[in-house]
Order: sequence, then C-alpha cells, then structure tokens
Amino acid sequence: MNWELFVAVRYLIAKRRERFISIISLISIAGVAVGVGVLIIVIAVMSGFDTDLREKIIGTNSHIIIEGEYGVDGISELSRQIQRVKHVTATAPFVYGQAMVMRAQETMGILVRGVDPKQEGRVSKLGSYMKTGNVDLENNGCVIGNELAKRLNLKIGQRITLISPASTIGEEFQVRGIFSSGMYMYDANLIYVGLPQAQGLFGLGSRTSGIAVKIDDALRVLKVKAAVRDALKGYSYSIRSWMDLDKNLITALRLEKIMMFIVVGMIVLVACFNIGSSLIMMVMEKTKDIGILRSIGATAGSIRRIFLLEGLIIGGAGTALGFAFGLTVVRHINPIAHSIESLTGFSFFPPDIYYFSRIPALIGLFDMSCIAGFALAASLVATLYPSHQAARLDPVEALRYE
Repeated sequence: MNWELFVAVRYLIAKRRERFISIISLISIAGVAVGVGVLIIVIAVMSGFDTDLREKIIGTNSHIIIEGEYGVDGISELSRQIQRVKHVTATAPFVYGQAMVMRAQETMGILVRGVDPKQEGRVSKLGSYMKTGNVDLENNGCVIGNELAKRLNLKIGQRITLISPASTIGEEFQVRGIFSSGMYMYDANLIYVGLPQAQGLFGLGSRTSGIAVKIDDALRVLKVKAAVRDALKGYSYSIRSWMDLDKNLITALRLEKIMMFIVVGMIVLVACFNIGSSLIMMVMEKTKDIGILRSIGATAGSIRRIFLLEGLIIGGAGTALGFAFGLTVVRHINPIAHSIESLTGFSFFPPDIYYFSRIPALIGLFDMSCIAGFALAASLVATLYPSHQAARLDPVEALRYE
C-alpha cells in the first residue's frame, strides 16, 4: 500500500482527541449516501417513465411515418425503396383520417386508421394490445380503444356507424376487438378498420395516407429518418419519427429529468461541503503530525495527496452506500409503494390519472456512471482547499511550540 494512502486511512480510522471531527466525517458519508441513493431512485424512475412512454408511442404507431399531403400512390414500389435503406426491417401502408362515430344517440369525433392486419403486425404492437376479441377487420370489422368502448358502451359484436368528411353517407362496422395501449389519447379516440374500407370511407381510391416504417433500433431513428429522406429525394412526402409524434411531452420529460438531477444533486453537494469542513478541522488537529512528516522528508505534494485521498475515501464510501441503498429501493420499488399504499391508503399513481398500475423504473449504466462520477468529482473538489492549506504548512511553524 502506498504510504500516503496508508496515512490517509490511519487518520480516518484512528482514535482522535476531537470526536466531533469523526462525527462530521460520518455525517458526510451519510449525506453523500442519501444524496446518491435518492438521485439513483429519481433518475431510474424518470428513465422508466421515458422508456414506458416511448414503448407506448411506438407500439401504437411505428418508428417512422411517411405521409403525402394528397395521399401516396405506388405503395409497392415506394415500400421497396424504403426497405433498401439500412436498418429498416418492415413497412406497412395505412390510411388515417378524422371521422364521426355514431352509436344510438351518441355521436362524437374520432380518428380512423385503416390497416392491413398482417402488415400492421410487423410495424406496431396492436396484436399484443388486444384486451378482448382479435384484429379481424374483414367484412367491415373494426377494433376500438377500451376507453372509447366504455364511453359508447360497446361490446364485441355490436355495431357502429362511421361518417367521414368525404361522404355524408354513414358506413356500418362491427366491433371485433377492443385494445388497450396504455395511452389515453389513443384508447379514447382511435378506431382501426380494414385498409380497403378506410380507402372507401375517405374517398382515396387506390391511394393511402402513408407508409409506416419499423427499424431495428428505436434510438437510431434520427439517423434512419435522414437516410429515408435521402432515399425519397424528389418526392414531396412528410417524414416523421416517433419522437416527432409527442415531441413536446418527450422534451418535457427529458428537461424534467435534467432538472431533477440538478435539484437532487444539491443534496450531494451539501454533503460534500461537510467533507470540506471536516478536513479543514482535521488539518488543524494534525498540524503537528504534518510538521513531523514534512521534517522527515515528505513533500508538499505528498501532504496534499493524503488529504485528497481522505476526501475521496469519504466520498467513495458514501457513494458505495448510496448505490447499495438506491439500487435496493429501485429493484423493490413497486412492493414498497404497494405496502405504503396499503398502510396509508395514499395512492402514488392513481390509475385513472396516470393510466398505469406500476411504477416504471429503469437502471441505466450511463445514468449510474454519471451519478457516481458527479459524487466523486464533488468530493474531490471539496478537498482542494483543505489539502492545499495542509500542503502550505511550514514545518518550522508547525513544530515551534511543540
């Protein structure tokens, strides 16, 4: 073991005349541990929300959507062009538009999406979202969201009438399935019908509204979107990614995650101030020891490193304890939340507001590395002043009155 590290460890664990300094060191470790632990929990939950939202958006739509202002012709050739782009795994045509749904005396505006069930299954998760029934769109079958079904009091086998702006004559459809995507805006406003029926409903003939595109990695979507745009150069198509569909919400979540990191990170900074204050008092207590070390040949750099190492040991111990605390809570966050709810009756996330029954939490390696780096860097910065002051001590002055 390096002698500087040996001295730093001895200073931390040896009995001191001033027990108050030891108490401050323990408080510093506890403060860093609490700060790091809370930071891990908050960032894990925010990352979980982000991932959950992304999965719901992609599950109902697709990674990339290509639309034409007046529809898209030549779907087969266009699909072949798109599928030549690297990372594209599947494509599916669709029709999308606004319509009125009529059920008994109830009338409301909804969104209609016409799809081919076989092709749609390759670009979205509609099949896995089915709550009851199945994706049977043949012979004027339709699939509706569970919230819309509740509002219109619809069950499997019942019929609805759809009226589009292109035709004042209503067309009757039979409910064959009810889906639940986990996104209220889709579950309360979206109806799936067959592609040919949607083309007739909106008067598109052989045209479609656009093409849905799936890629092999959702996080690579911006790069693939640019490649698709290059492949379709010369066509006046609108190309949107899943990030563009709910851009404001995704941006707000990302900003909230950054702000939460900053706010909760202040706890770590306050704990690091305690590290600095405990080292300052330790330097005052160890003035004679520093003088002796300097007199027998220790350099100013060695003295500085001793106290830098002490601060890093305190910060490292707090970070390790914080990781143990934070990761334990994250892995058992739902049982903990359910226990608190059963004891207090307080619901952290009411299902009718947040639309999910469990707290999503995701532990990311990058996030954990940033938290550990931030805590250790803050601990190191807190040691700079006391270690510099210790290195400046004149051995003659330190031992003059001893």
